[in-house]
Amino acid sequence: MNLKFQYNKISEMQLSKQLDIRDKALPILKNKESALRMEVKKAKDTAKALSDQITARTTEINEYMKLWGEFQPELLQINKVEIKTRKIAGVKIPELQDLEFEVKPFNLFKAPSWFSEGIVLLQELSRLQIEREFFVRKMQILEQVRKKTTQKVNLYEKVQIPAFNDAIRKIKRYLEDEENLSKAGQKILKTRMDKER
Repeated sequence: MNLKFQYNKISEMQLSKQLDIRDKALPILKNKESALRMEVKKAKDTAKALSDQITARTTEINEYMKLWGEFQPELLQINKVEIKTRKIAGVKIPELQDLEFEVKPFNLFKAPSWFSEGIVLLQELSRLQIEREFFVRKMQILEQVRKKTTQKVNLYEKVQIPAFNDAIRKIKRYLEDEENLSKAGQKILKTRMDKER
């Protein structure tokens, strides 16, 4: 990173302020990154567990696949999906609050006896799949923010902070050299004036 600066005290003060800001922000960013990493892992684990449950339930349902040909899909509808927003490490994440199904009326005497049990199974399977989708989405959002935070941590830690330190060191050396030259020049001038007297 090439910083543009002048060799004077004002420029040194401005660079010092920028360095202080980054020094104070770095631990906060590192904490945010680790919190996001943990939340991504939790969301991934939960999504995996839900996927396993879905697979298990689907395997159970597959045993009766011939019967499902009789089922009328219009009997079950998702009526309402309540979503709330939660903040995790400053990131807004959608969470499934509630899921409401609407079961259309059907004649219990004409329909096969397993319809009511099938509706319960479908509700459970739908709930699991929707929940899994929310956790997958949560994982994607958090992973994206975590990557950006990691990039910012690396930028501060490996590029900007060393560049600011280097620039401040160069300015200090320049100002010290200038001061030493000035003092040396004053001594020479003083000895000349003493000799002339």
